[in-house]
Amino acid sequence: MADFYRRKKKVCMMCTKKAVVDYKDVDTLKRYVNEKGKILPRRVTGNCARHQRFIATQIKRARAIGLLPYTK
Repeated sequence: MADFYRRKKKVCMMCTKKAVVDYKDVDTLKRYVNEKGKILPRRVTGNCARHQRFIATQIKRARAIGLLPYTK
């Protein structure tokens, strides 16, 4: 019965596609931010730890420049 409740493990999109997310690519970064402007955790996005840290720094850079808002 425990097997019934298991969910499929999410796969890191950056590892599979070999894509690089840049701080200037606001449309892609919005996928990793919730409606209040907070960075989504790894368990929600499915990223690996390395790419989650990378995305967080890119979001923070975009916020500093003014491409993404800090809050909504």
